[in-house]
Amino acid sequence: MIERKFVKQNIREFQVKEFIEETLSRAGLSQVKLQRTPLGEKIIVSASRPGLVVGRAGANIANLTAQLKKRFDFENPQIEIEEVENISLDANIIAEMIVNSLERFGTKRFKGIGHRAMTEVMNAGALGVEILISGKIPGARAKTWRFFTGHLKKCGEVARQGVRHAYK
Repeated sequence: MIERKFVKQNIREFQVKEFIEETLSRAGLSQVKLQRTPLGEKIIVSASRPGLVVGRAGANIANLTAQLKKRFDFENPQIEIEEVENISLDANIIAEMIVNSLERFGTKRFKGIGHRAMTEVMNAGALGVEILISGKIPGARAKTWRFFTGHLKKCGEVARQGVRHAYK
């Protein structure tokens, strides 16, 4: 009985995160955290461009709050916005940047896009970086291209907690 409640809560939380990521995709979204408080639900949104999340005079936030109330039956959703300190060290923002570059310039320049993203991350102060671009990138056959530099941890506690991952 209790297991069903936890599963239902996690499914709802996933749907809320997916909805917010879809709604605020242009704002350079890094992560979305949900917290249950006695006053209602608190949603913490980390973005590279918080001005786009807020909107003019708070219009986007008011619209998002109304949609969350209506769609997910939240009583009092409190949306809090955090700015990402270093955009180049955030895995989700870099992955989104790579996706946007591939869509914009096409798949012919994928090696330059991968190397540019890799050097940008390393110049920001990362110890190591690995970028995997897979799919039908240069031609008709699917292939995975790997761009890496620096010190990479693949196993152990450091790999589980210290390495940031993003999939797009």
